[in-house]
Amino acid sequence: MFGVDDMSLLDNIHGPEDVRALPPEALDELCREIRRFLIGSLSEHGGHLASNLGSVELTVALHRVYDTSRDRLVFDVGHQCYTHKLLTGRKDFSAFREMGGLAGFPRPYESVHDAFIAGHASNSVSVALGMARARTALGADYSVAALIGDGALNGGMAYEGLSDAGHSGEPLVIVLNDNGMSINESVGGLASMLGRMRTRVEYIKFKKWYRNTFLPRIPGVSTVLSGMKQWLKERIIPENIFDDFGFEYIGPIDGHDIRKVENAVRWAKEYGAPVLVHVITQKGRGYPPAEKAPEAFHGVGAFDAKTGVPRYTGEDFSSVFGRTLTEIAGEDPTVAAITAAMKEGTGLIGFQEAFPDRFYDVGIAEEHACAMAAGMAAQGLKPVFAVYSTFLQRSYDMLIHDVALMGLHVVFGVDRAGIVGRDGETHQGAFDVAYLATVPGMKVYAPSSFAELRTMLRKAVLEDTGPVAVRYPRGGEGLFQTDTSGEACAVVRAGSDVTIAAYGTEINEALAAARTLYDRGVDAEVVKINVLSPLDTDAVLASVKKTGALLAAEEACAAGCVGERLLAAAEQAGAALRAARLVNLGGGILEHGAPEKLREKMGLDNGSLTRAVLEMLHGKDKA
Repeated sequence: MFGVDDMSLLDNIHGPEDVRALPPEALDELCREIRRFLIGSLSEHGGHLASNLGSVELTVALHRVYDTSRDRLVFDVGHQCYTHKLLTGRKDFSAFREMGGLAGFPRPYESVHDAFIAGHASNSVSVALGMARARTALGADYSVAALIGDGALNGGMAYEGLSDAGHSGEPLVIVLNDNGMSINESVGGLASMLGRMRTRVEYIKFKKWYRNTFLPRIPGVSTVLSGMKQWLKERIIPENIFDDFGFEYIGPIDGHDIRKVENAVRWAKEYGAPVLVHVITQKGRGYPPAEKAPEAFHGVGAFDAKTGVPRYTGEDFSSVFGRTLTEIAGEDPTVAAITAAMKEGTGLIGFQEAFPDRFYDVGIAEEHACAMAAGMAAQGLKPVFAVYSTFLQRSYDMLIHDVALMGLHVVFGVDRAGIVGRDGETHQGAFDVAYLATVPGMKVYAPSSFAELRTMLRKAVLEDTGPVAVRYPRGGEGLFQTDTSGEACAVVRAGSDVTIAAYGTEINEALAAARTLYDRGVDAEVVKINVLSPLDTDAVLASVKKTGALLAAEEACAAGCVGERLLAAAEQAGAALRAARLVNLGGGILEHGAPEKLREKMGLDNGSLTRAVLEMLHGKDKA
């Protein structure tokens, strides 16, 4: 039923020109085939399912109107780009989101049809306006459109872009894909406004007609017609925010009626001014399990295509975090939880059910979440902001200005820290170790096991003061399952020849390498760092003074990494090192792929660490 081998129309789509050549009566069948392909492929490889099922007709319509090899189509977030990939010659999903295979987001290095990199929310309007202004400045000839969801429209940057774009006069089209969802149900005043909005395309046709027919011909008629237009507008459509921004507004349009969508987008493209097309879609469309629970099918692993049941389940750091925070909130009525549209991904659904009056989903608005948490802390609450490492980057100014300068007790649950994997470079948690270390007064815990996460989170919420972050990886724990959180740094394996320093779940690779090295005649001491900031270097320096050699392994970018700070401390302490090596994520730009493959590529797996130590101590010929 959901296989990928029973295609016919889709088999003959090799590029957007083939989509444009199809007769209108063939489009519905093409959309059905695309949905069958997506369900079949993603049941094997995982990915973003519900958002792509909901945007099939919309994407087909866009490719009927725009030539994306020349025109610029900018995706916001980009998790809804799978149909776009299928229609632009990328139907090989055999290694989807694996190293060497297709990325799960738009990537310009992958295709000329991908206008801009995507992965974070709310920037598409700004990027599209920049492209439109470049077109005008350079005298080029192409069209520009941005595709943004109602969830991404919650972000403040979207409004900065809309404010400028609407009054810019630049011909560009913003397509608002409104499905009432981001990852979870959309929240806030914007969601309510979109639910109320009604209009008619006839008004826009009238406005274009009178502008082209009367204004050039009859002097002085502009003032009279302007009043008539306003009178008519107020009776046909209610005021909406997009009018105020200066856009011509079309919608709402049934996003699954491909002919209506195509006609509206084509008209908007030809209008010659900023236009916003409001399209209503259903997340998970065409797949009953995803229609019933779209939030559960936003980002999926492999699943049974017939039932929708995941093939692999198990405990992970996010679920442990959520359960532990719920327990703490049961003990302390001042504990509150905040998420930026990620309550499921960060494990907070149980918290919301237990304490709905202390749970706050602010939508995709990380900057606002951080500043709001500061306000809560200033007035006596203990706010905990659960957020992915890559998205906390967006709150950097608030971390310093709103939280740190006043020393406020805000706790950050930094999820997906380190190598994330198949979502690629926009989602890897490579930079938080560096940027959190620059935040004044920030304490950063790095648990390696579920037990340590429970203990460290409890300390962060109930015992610490000032800003605190608890960073933990995606997925489950490894063989290391003990709790050493009583020490800032703990020696978890004694040795005499080399010191291996690590933290988080990388400790599993460090311990495995130490065991392998022992069989090769090298006795490695493994030091586990539990608190990254402020960094207590005593245990590491004591070990280094004994062994004379240091290898620091960490899933973090090289600039500002813990290893740099350890080397600086060793130099200041006069610890003579006969050998040292830092193994990390380099510049932090890491492609998509399975975490174990990425770890191997970056030299952070057991075998690579073993070779690095042998090379460091004995040279490459004996590694």
